[in-house]
Amino acid sequence: MTPRLRILLADDHALVLEGLRSLLDSQPDMQVVGAATDGAQVMDQLRAHRPDVVVLDLEMGTMSGLACLERIRTEKIPVRVLVLSAYGDGTSMRAALDGGADGYALKTDPPRNTVDAIRQVYRGQLVFPLAAKRWLLGKSTSSDPRQLTEREESVLALLAEGATNAEIARRLRVSENTVKFHLQNLYMKLSVGNRTEAVAVYLRERAPRR
Repeated sequence: MTPRLRILLADDHALVLEGLRSLLDSQPDMQVVGAATDGAQVMDQLRAHRPDVVVLDLEMGTMSGLACLERIRTEKIPVRVLVLSAYGDGTSMRAALDGGADGYALKTDPPRNTVDAIRQVYRGQLVFPLAAKRWLLGKSTSSDPRQLTEREESVLALLAEGATNAEIARRLRVSENTVKFHLQNLYMKLSVGNRTEAVAVYLRERAPRR
């Protein structure tokens, strides 16, 4: 039998916790191993239960979700983090991704979306609401949907220098997940499937014209 995903829930609203626990425990591949109402409890339960995924609210008691996320990454605790929030604005999403979240989901979305997001995050996929994509992409100076944003151009230029995701993140002062997000979007815009193809397009566009 395949082991079930071990999930820790973190939210300061009892009704939300109860609803999430009921939803996730009904899934054949999931098991809720703990629930916390503030960041301090999250840290304690992470050590006690060793979950695979933490479903983390941004607004909680004495330690916010972002502060908790920072501690998780600083202490290098091996766990995936899905932020589940009522806030669908770009500022909140950027803060979560830059803080090291593996995904971002909205409480207003259908329950099935949350379940799918947990599975995707566990598999290493970067998850975010489609409705908020425009906030994260930034504004392009062109109406051409293939036109890269300024940040995507920066990521691509560093990619052409041979920089790794970690090096790009350090130089741009963002998280590796944010770098992955920009890579996914520039791959799509350039109609390429990997780093090598993206760099080839970059170099071809900048080659001297004869």
